[in-house]
Amino acid sequence: MKITFPDGSHKDYEAGTTLAQVAQSVGSRMANEALAARVNGSLVDLDKSLTGDAQVTFLTFNDELGKDIYRHSSSHVMAQAVKRLYPGTRLAIGPSIEDGFYYDFDIPERISEEDLEKIEKEMAGIIAEQIPFVREELPREEAMELFGKLGEDYKVELIRDLEDETVSVYRQGEFVDMCRGPHVPHTGYVKAFKLLHTAGAYWRGDERNKMLQRLYGTSWFDRKDLKVYLNRLEEARKRDHRKLGRELDLFSILEEAGPGLVIYHPRGAIIRTILEDFEKKEHLRRGYQIVMGPQMLKADLWKRSGHWDNYRENMYFTEVEGAQYGIKPMNCVAHMLIYKSSIRSYRDLPLRYFELGTVHRHEKSGVLHGLLRVRGFTQDDAHILCTPEQLNSEIRGVIQFVRDVMDVFGFEYEMEISTRPEKRIGSDEDWERATQALMTALDDEAIPYRINEGDGAFYGPKIDVKLRDAIGRMWQCATVQCDFALPERFELEYVGTDGERHRPIMLHRVILGSIDRFLGVLIEHFAGAFPAWLAPVQVKILTITDRSANYARSVAEKLRVEGFRAEVDLRNEKIGYKIREARLEKVPYMLIIGDKEADTGTVSVRHRELGDRGSVSFDDFVAGVRGEMFPPVIKHKEG
Repeated sequence: MKITFPDGSHKDYEAGTTLAQVAQSVGSRMANEALAARVNGSLVDLDKSLTGDAQVTFLTFNDELGKDIYRHSSSHVMAQAVKRLYPGTRLAIGPSIEDGFYYDFDIPERISEEDLEKIEKEMAGIIAEQIPFVREELPREEAMELFGKLGEDYKVELIRDLEDETVSVYRQGEFVDMCRGPHVPHTGYVKAFKLLHTAGAYWRGDERNKMLQRLYGTSWFDRKDLKVYLNRLEEARKRDHRKLGRELDLFSILEEAGPGLVIYHPRGAIIRTILEDFEKKEHLRRGYQIVMGPQMLKADLWKRSGHWDNYRENMYFTEVEGAQYGIKPMNCVAHMLIYKSSIRSYRDLPLRYFELGTVHRHEKSGVLHGLLRVRGFTQDDAHILCTPEQLNSEIRGVIQFVRDVMDVFGFEYEMEISTRPEKRIGSDEDWERATQALMTALDDEAIPYRINEGDGAFYGPKIDVKLRDAIGRMWQCATVQCDFALPERFELEYVGTDGERHRPIMLHRVILGSIDRFLGVLIEHFAGAFPAWLAPVQVKILTITDRSANYARSVAEKLRVEGFRAEVDLRNEKIGYKIREARLEKVPYMLIIGDKEADTGTVSVRHRELGDRGSVSFDDFVAGVRGEMFPPVIKHKEG
């Protein structure tokens, strides 16, 4: 039989040769690093025998699929260890996730963080045993009987819901699990791992079901990579926006107020205000018109838009004078009503409506996470209504807007296109046109992208922008979505050059996305040490003695007149203590004022990172730092 490799080369083998033997023939490195393979497009284990000509691609830890297989195998090792240590444990699910894996268990006793070391020790023993992963395929009924006898009720429920008549299971010694696979050849392949923490998780994500115990872990092919990752996790813990939000007095989320509802304190609110003012200015410069819609609209509108059928579980509803209303989860419906308020001509288009719109979405309590996942948030939301001929330039304009703004904050980014999901509105033809429009725009901008199958919005495909922060983590913020369906449902029209009525195309887009989420990302990106233009307090005046209090107040007042955000610390404390506190508050500049400064009309400048910068006149200080204190002006092309 002839085996063809990804580079186009091929080699003849005896029928019955296993993939592991093929990998060995390629070379010792491939033999050591291959985890599984893709054969004629299908993922398979390395112990599979080949019986005819095939296209073969070996998967290693350098491949995303290889990482998934490696980490899913790691979750099986962890599950086997838990079953050994805690008899009576029932298995739920154990997938790979980004940088790691987890498994949900129904365990007779509570697992604490302290128990993880014991589980790790048992895992190390299982790895040392080099137990093979052995695949079996069973008829569906036989698989249900097998797991029923094992007392694995959750597995039986999963199998019952499958449509396939055949179920694959994997055995490793005494351990058996239902799994599509593939897996690494044996447990010894798991070279470097660490269990991270425990959490609660409802079975199938449903709050009405039993709460299970979820154990999280990470695994890497190389111990050095594991060490780097654990160091990054430690850095992430230091940067946690929830921790820094408390320390810097930015915001609070209180159970008595309601989960997922953010209360901004003065310092957090001023950062949000700076971001919002920056956004308004940049949108106006790009020809957007600011609009505002109500917080709730009649339910009939949400039925017409498709939200009722496709998004209702994420919405809140109320009743007013016998009529049902939906609290808005998105701003698009009101923007379409504004469009419909007048007869539109092709000469009016494109119309770009922008709103800093506060929306509410029902998120389950288990997924709420500080500012990053909330129930009420504000989006820098815009909807662009344009002709087919304008579509490409409008998509590219949004992409360029994103690029300009991300440069201001120092973010690198990647892009992906999410395609049509199962639940959707609109014709397949329109979905194809919309997807092609997004691809063409990215190609025209020479921006590489990935395809994320099936994750588009219910009304159209989208470009998602993934930001990379200071420690390498990816965050999804900006998006642009191409929508042919909602203009059709709301009968939006414009009069064309031919005097006939035509349907516009609508782009839904955000630049920062949720302002709340973006602020959380910024806090972690900058570790709370915002650039001076974003810092809630830009300058703190610290007095050495009470004698200089009046001069300190006058300096603060003059700074405020200049547009700087300044505070005065007049407390009767040692100056070293005041400096330390100001540094903990991440204030960019401190002005030390004593008798000498008061007598000479100067200020002694101290920088957050650079330390003592010497004594200068007030005017020289202002002139020297003015460029840092205000939002950058983005230079962009006209039109």
